[in-house]
Amino acid sequence: MGGPLTLEAEVEVKSPADKFWVSLRDSANLFPKVFPQQYKSIEVLEGDGKAAGSVRLITYAEGSPLVKISKEKIDSVDEAEKFVTYSVIDGDLLKFYKNFNGCIKVIPKGDGSLVKWSCGFEKVSEEIPDPHIIKDFGIQNFKELDEFILKA
Repeated sequence: MGGPLTLEAEVEVKSPADKFWVSLRDSANLFPKVFPQQYKSIEVLEGDGKAAGSVRLITYAEGSPLVKISKEKIDSVDEAEKFVTYSVIDGDLLKFYKNFNGCIKVIPKGDGSLVKWSCGFEKVSEEIPDPHIIKDFGIQNFKELDEFILKA
């Protein structure tokens, strides 16, 4: 069995970094309203849903592949650097991965932004695929959030 692995993605968006970051940080409120086909609800269980130590229960919409429920803890936040790290502490994902943590950073780039996402994970068995489906879901969310911000 291998040790911890990582997966990374970068997405260029047209939204300014400040606007994208504020919207991303408001995901508990915004995502179920803007993306009801993907998120049934995001419930804040501890904290304010944004600060380090906050715990959120994410319920994905019907038809979500792999994961229906995920409980995530925000590990650290750097507002100035537009950087957040989180860990999955309970839910369907942990059936496939012993541990799963993620990191999102929003970097100004011209008039828009570069969104960097990465995850660290350890598989429960070698047969489990790398979480490309989670990466692709994140990329789709970033692109759709960009479209929403640009229309607002």
